[in-house]
Amino acid sequence: MLIRYNKRMILTSLVFAVGVVCACGGLSAQKSTWQPSPGHTQVPLWPGAVPDARPVTGPETVATTETKEFVAGSPWFYVSNVSRPTITVYSPKGKNTGAAVIVFPGGGYQILAIDLEGTEICDWLTSKGITAVLLKYRVPTERVGQYRQSPLALQDAQRALGLVRFHAAEWHIDPHKIGVIGFSAGGHMVAAVSTHFDKRSYPEVDAADKESCRPDFAVALYPGHLWSSDRKTFELNPDVPVTSHTPPTFLLQAEDDPVDNVNNSLVYYAALKKAGVPVEMHLYAQGGHGFGLRRTKFPITEWPPLVETWLGTIGMISE
Repeated sequence: MLIRYNKRMILTSLVFAVGVVCACGGLSAQKSTWQPSPGHTQVPLWPGAVPDARPVTGPETVATTETKEFVAGSPWFYVSNVSRPTITVYSPKGKNTGAAVIVFPGGGYQILAIDLEGTEICDWLTSKGITAVLLKYRVPTERVGQYRQSPLALQDAQRALGLVRFHAAEWHIDPHKIGVIGFSAGGHMVAAVSTHFDKRSYPEVDAADKESCRPDFAVALYPGHLWSSDRKTFELNPDVPVTSHTPPTFLLQAEDDPVDNVNNSLVYYAALKKAGVPVEMHLYAQGGHGFGLRRTKFPITEWPPLVETWLGTIGMISE
């Protein structure tokens, strides 16, 4: 366990909400259906009908942000109206550690920051010898049912974990070294799938659903929806039932996060610690929200080596 507090930071706050991008406004370009870069193929997550399918407001679209929403001086793309979830596998080009990470982009469960918190993360992981699997999960998702925050997204996450384990040999992955990383709402999804793996939230589809959907490790950056919704007490959201079987977890957040209060990380950390789960948390005084992998003037954006070191300490990659 390590808690890092970084108070010597520049006074200007990076106030940026990767959440819903001002109700998905500020478009500079728009096209239908996201496609990965050449050499990568996205495949359907579900072999047939998507479970609990719900209507969306229109076709899937990809849009890019205007200047005021740039991160580190560059625009980013987001996908909306995802009704057919997919996975895209990014394999390491050189060394292969055997580890794999499923990537959950953020977006308030309304959109997906598909490059900022998706493909850019995959490129970083593969450069470190880690197979990355980008999950384009269903958004927007209604907050209904037993799991109120993200019932459809949780189904997609559980399915993705089983699918990656089922194909572990084919994709040169160690089935005991499969983790998850998520940002903002995707960080919440990390906690969701880390605490809902004993029983899937959908009927079994095929042999992939016989595989475990428990992550071997979890990384959540500036997560939301973990602090109890009444916001009156310092309690964990009851929809995230932490136990001693919750996987080792890494947390990172800025204390000035204007979108998801730092209490989301703090309350989850406290619950993990109480349950005896190995957990490492890094808190910084400033840094805002929605920076992904992009370097800004804030030291919090130097987080990747921290994750790499942590993965070594828990035996997922060589230190």
